[in-house]
Formats: sequence, C-alpha cells, structure tokens
Amino acid sequence: MYSELPRPDAPDDGEVTFTVLGPLEVLRGGVDYAPTTPKVLQLLAVLVMRPGRMVHIDTLIRELWSDNPPRTVRTTLHTYVYHLRRCIDQNGLAADGEKMLATKQSGYAFYIDPARVDTHRFVRLRQLGHEHQDAGDHAAAADAYRAALDLWSGPPLANVHCGPILSAYRTELLEQRRSVLHLRIEAEIVSGKHRELIGELRSLATGSPLDEALHGQLMRVLGRSGRRSDAMAVYRRLRSRLAGELGVEPCDDLQVLHRELISEGDHR
Repeated sequence: MYSELPRPDAPDDGEVTFTVLGPLEVLRGGVDYAPTTPKVLQLLAVLVMRPGRMVHIDTLIRELWSDNPPRTVRTTLHTYVYHLRRCIDQNGLAADGEKMLATKQSGYAFYIDPARVDTHRFVRLRQLGHEHQDAGDHAAAADAYRAALDLWSGPPLANVHCGPILSAYRTELLEQRRSVLHLRIEAEIVSGKHRELIGELRSLATGSPLDEALHGQLMRVLGRSGRRSDAMAVYRRLRSRLAGELGVEPCDDLQVLHRELISEGDHR
C-alpha cells in the first residue's frame, strides 16, 4: 500500500545520495562511500546539514573540538577537508572534489542538491501530508506521513560522534520525527482506524511513559474500540507516573478526555 506512494524529489538510480536519518551514508548504486575516519565523517555531517551554504570555519572548529581545539587547529581542519575531497575524487562522487567542497573566505561550502539528502525528502513528504490533511483526505495524509517515517533507518547520524552543533541538529530531527509520528497516528484515527492502532500505541506509550500526546491517542482508540475501562486505566497509570516523577497533573486535554470517558459510562 505505502510503497506505491510517490516520494517527492526522490533521486534517480545512479545518483549520489546522502542519508542522515540513520547512519550517515554517501550512497551510489547501493554502495556506501562515506569516509571512515571519525573526524572526517563528522566534518561531512556538518556540511551535509547545510547543503550549498557556507559553513563558517569557527562553526566547524566548535563542532569538531568543542572548547578544546588543538594548537594547530586550522591546519588539522585543512587536513580533514583534504581527506574528504580525496574521498570524493577517488570514489568518483563528483567531477571535481574542490568544486563540490569549495573553500570560501571564512569557511567551506558543500555544493550538493538538497534533494539528494533524505532530510529534504522527509520535509517534502511531511508537507504533502499537511496538504492532504488540509484537504480532508486523512487516509492520504497518513500514507504521506508513513512514507516520511519510512525514510528513517535508526537514530539520526547514528554512526557520527556529535559535538554541540550536530547534537542540537539531532535533537531537532528527533522532535520532527515525533511530530510526524503523532500526525500519522492522528490521521489514521480520523480515518477510522482504532483497533488496528491499539498494539502500536501501547508499545509507543510504554517506550515513552511520560508522553501525554501518545497516551491521549491510546485512550481514544481504546475508548472507540469499546474498551473504556482500559482507556481509563491508561489515564490512571499516566496520572500516577506524572505525579510521582514530575509532581504535575495530566494536561487539560487528557483531563477532558478522561471526563468524557466517565460521562459515556454514566449514560449507559
């Protein structure tokens, strides 16, 4: 079902593509040509994060060495850039490594088409989901969101040692994934899928025991599947955990949902 969905800006076979939503890879014809030296891989990750844009040398130094750069930091960085260009040239990833990875007055620019990076396709599919949802086609929206999530093969930049710049970027990507997951489930709930989602939502809620949005969705699908007592039990467990670990009550939306479940029981 989902494999038939067109993926906006999906690259053609034989083109070089870059994956960030999982291990950082440089793929062509199914072969990964990413450098294996940790610092060179880390350098590549920062450049791929900002395709076609100049990355200031101070940003690269901060990412690679945080607050403890070596005395010969600029020479060392130039060496890493040299090794990355050599990787590009030796593997035929571009016609000219120096044009692909260009030296600027105050930094470097990595000239690749943003569409060759999986994060770009993720954003486009997320936008497609929004468009379908705005048009009232929730099933198509769910398909688009699922296709966006299917681009992920693991934690972002899973094979990269992340300094302050990449750590912040990785956190941002994880939040985007969480948002799209929530939107996909919401679209499927509106489409009428209730019982089909119970197992997945139970698993997700177990893995994120303080995520009120997931617990709210689980309560709704249980309630709509005729399992009101189970839905209320989910609320009680979450409320107990929130009180014990954070000293707070569930959010207003969950409290309203809980009252609605009680009211449904009173009218039966």
